[in-house]
Amino acid sequence: MTAPGGRLQLTVDDTVGHPALDTAISRVLLERVDRGELPATLRLSRPARIVAFSSRDARAPGYTAAVAAATAAGFAPVIRLAGGRAAVFTEATIAFSWSVPTAQPTAGITERFETLSACLAEAFEALGVDAHVGEVAGEYCPGAYSVNVAGRRKVAGVGQRLLRSAAHTGGVVVVDRGDLINQALVPVYAAMDVPFDPAATGALRDEVDVTFERVRRAIAEAFARRFEVVEWRLDERTRELAATSAPDHLAVPRAVAS
Repeated sequence: MTAPGGRLQLTVDDTVGHPALDTAISRVLLERVDRGELPATLRLSRPARIVAFSSRDARAPGYTAAVAAATAAGFAPVIRLAGGRAAVFTEATIAFSWSVPTAQPTAGITERFETLSACLAEAFEALGVDAHVGEVAGEYCPGAYSVNVAGRRKVAGVGQRLLRSAAHTGGVVVVDRGDLINQALVPVYAAMDVPFDPAATGALRDEVDVTFERVRRAIAEAFARRFEVVEWRLDERTRELAATSAPDHLAVPRAVAS
């Protein structure tokens, strides 16, 4: 019997190479789904240490200083797919990217947010975390579909990007080292004059003794309760396109007029 949510191919990988390669792979998957070359695809990856700026950030005052601050903190500045404000990815986080074909991308925005956040919350609850969906006061990249611990600290953020015939719902789960998130975002947000309370940043390992792989597996299991999940490995076409386009995703400071 087919699962209520339909068929979903799942790919799991740890990104090695160019710091923007993780973002590039997720972008290529979205574009290939949009062109009808791939079916609905969920990717759960271990990214490089980056600060992922949005296009909104790139237009904000202080952006050039923020890019410099990210670099000084030891994080590669990258332009991400979804909107919102800057977020941090590290080797202790899980990057998730759910790309689906849809004839009306805007019509399903709320439903996709709700499904993704519910899957994350259920996965965390299965690990013993008191997980809730909703914004925590002072959190980085605030959003109604963030996932938090006991209404106190954010542990996952979600955003969307739409194309003509596909939608990407993606973001980050902080498994461990929440201190690294703040290490990057305190100076980055200060440069752009964005309000932020470091005390609202959390990690799953602060609550329960879990490994990166156990969390990744729990997320996959949560999706499998809603979809007919089929394992898939990134193909050479996707890898080649991503490797070529990865440099294009690096954040470039705006030129300062003399």
